[in-house]
Amino acid sequence: MAAENKTPESGGVPTPTGTASPTPMTTQDAARFATMFTAIVDNIARAILGKKRVIRLVLTALIAEGHILLEDAPGTGKTVLAKSLAASIEGTHSRIQFTPDLLPSDVTGVTIYDQRAGRFEFHRGPVFASIVLADEINRASPKTQSALLEVMEESKVTVDGVTYGTGRPFMVIATQNPIEQTGTYKLPEAQLDRFLMKTSLGYPDHDSVITILTGSAQRDRTASLRPVISGEDITVLSDIAAHVYLNPAIADYVARLGAATRNDPETRIGVSVRGCIALVRAAKVWAAAQGRNYVVPDDIKELAPEVFTHRIILDPEAEFTGVTTQDVMNRILTSVTPPAEHK
Repeated sequence: MAAENKTPESGGVPTPTGTASPTPMTTQDAARFATMFTAIVDNIARAILGKKRVIRLVLTALIAEGHILLEDAPGTGKTVLAKSLAASIEGTHSRIQFTPDLLPSDVTGVTIYDQRAGRFEFHRGPVFASIVLADEINRASPKTQSALLEVMEESKVTVDGVTYGTGRPFMVIATQNPIEQTGTYKLPEAQLDRFLMKTSLGYPDHDSVITILTGSAQRDRTASLRPVISGEDITVLSDIAAHVYLNPAIADYVARLGAATRNDPETRIGVSVRGCIALVRAAKVWAAAQGRNYVVPDDIKELAPEVFTHRIILDPEAEFTGVTTQDVMNRILTSVTPPAEHK
C-alpha cells in the first residue's frame, strides 16, 4: 500500500522568533524553513566552493543536534567549513588539534585555585563553543577521546562535581586522516555510534580550484562572511524540524533497513535503534530543507549511507575479500522496498 505523507494544515510552528509548539508543521512553515536553510548554505558556499551537498549535510547535522565525522586528507577545507558555519549562525568556533599527549582537561577545562579570591575557579576548555573542530581525533589517547565524546553525548561537562552546560547550538566536527594511520588510536564502534553522520569533504572540482587560486590573495575566505541567523534561531529551527510528519510506513521502512544491516551475512554488527533514530532526525531536517512538512522515502534513501555506513561492522571474512560497508549499504537499499512499493 502506498504511504500517504500529507499532514494536517491546522496549527503550525513559529518562525525563529518564538517557542515551537507541539502541533504539526504546516507547508508555510516548511517553506520558511527551506528559505532560511538555503540562505545559510549559500552563505557558507561563498567560502567552501563546489561542496553544497556536504554543506547541506553538515547543516542538517547541526539542526538535528548531532555531530559529524569527516574522513579527509589534510588541506581539504575542514577548518574553513567549521569557521564558515560558526560565522553564518553568529556562533563561536574553536579548533582542537588532537595529539597523543593531549589531556582530557585540555579539551574540557580545568579548575584552578584563585589566591586573590580564595576559591577555585573553573577555566572553560575549547569544547565550550558553538562549533568545535576536533582535528585528527584519532591521534589522541582513548581517554581523551572519551572526554570529548562524553560532552558530545551529554552536552555538558562535569568537573569536581560541578556540571557546566555547553549551551545550544553545539556541534562537534571531528576529522580523521584515512591514509596516515601511524600513531593513531582507532575510534571504538560505540564511540563512532555517537556521530550522527560520517562523510567526506573531498577536493574541490577543477573550476572551484581555479577560482580559489585566482583569489589566493584573500587568505581567509571566511572573514567577509556575515551572520545569516543567530544561534538562538538555530535552536528554534531544531525544535521546528522535530514536528515534521513521519508516516508510520516510513518508520517501518527505517526499521526494516536497520534490521537488514543486522541480518546481512557480511556484517558482524549492524545499525542499532539509536542509529535508526538518528536517521529519522536527519530525514526530518532534510525534508523541511526541501520545503516539505513530511518525510518521503527518498529522504531516507538519500541520507542512509551517511547515517548508517559508519555504524556497520563487517564480518572479518567479508572484509578480507574486499567488501566495504558502502557495498553492503547499497545492496540493502536496493533489496529493501520503500513504502510506495511495499505491498
